Amino acid sequence: QVQLAESGGGLVQPGGSLRLSCAASGNIFSINIMGWYRQAPGKERELVATITNGGGTNYADSVKGRFTISRDNTKITVYLQMNSLKPQDTAVYFCNFQQPPVYTPYWGKGTLVTVSS
Repeated sequence: QVQLAESGGGLVQPGGSLRLSCAASGNIFSINIMGWYRQAPGKERELVATITNGGGTNYADSVKGRFTISRDNTKITVYLQMNSLKPQDTAVYFCNFQQPPVYTPYWGKGTLVTVSS
């Protein structure tokens, strides 16, 4: 089992920045993928960004150039630096963790990000 603890959400004005963190604990393998997904009201959960243990990244087109995902493998923690936030970025952001052999997705409880003036 893997547990995920998220932090860093909140209210920010358009154009502002926030940084999300997610620490993983439990039965962790050295090879894994960590990431962030989000779900806005009335919409399906969608990919924001992922990062492998080797540093390979993948971003949704809607956040490219504004969001940066990074990780600290010694702390098994993933970060999401969100800049130039827009009202349409408002959503609950969920941390995601996957590892071999079957890459079962583990989810955090979610942290709310609200972008509003």
